[in-house]
Amino acid sequence: MANSKEALLWSIALPGFGQLLNGKYLKGIIFISIEFIINVQTHFNKIILYSFNGDIEKAIERTEYQWIMFYPCVYFFVMWDAYKDAGGGKEPYSYLPFIFSAYFVTVGLMYSEIIKIFGLLFGTVWFPMLCVIPGVVTGILLKKIIRNG
Repeated sequence: MANSKEALLWSIALPGFGQLLNGKYLKGIIFISIEFIINVQTHFNKIILYSFNGDIEKAIERTEYQWIMFYPCVYFFVMWDAYKDAGGGKEPYSYLPFIFSAYFVTVGLMYSEIIKIFGLLFGTVWFPMLCVIPGVVTGILLKKIIRNG
């Protein structure tokens, strides 16, 4: 079994890899399959390619919102699952940064076509990625508030 940080980092790279490292082969294969299906249905690799090359409008046009809206919750749940299975997340409410990241990224996707920062449109890859930051911060703050409450 991997250590919790290793499992988390591999899950960030590809959801399901952390489960494979943890010896949870069926779960890992299921998560990789779900990732693959969502990836293909959303044209996610094309969206990433367009975004990295600065063609944000084309990335937005190519996005299949009916499918991509599933992605943040699946992504962050798979990360949490691998982390927890590897022995991480022992302290109470340690799941909150993962959950709130999923929430904020999902909402970020909904507004990714219209939100501009300093006049720049970030689109369906960069803006949701930026939304991870307030998600993690909110989760950490809520964890502290609840534990010290």
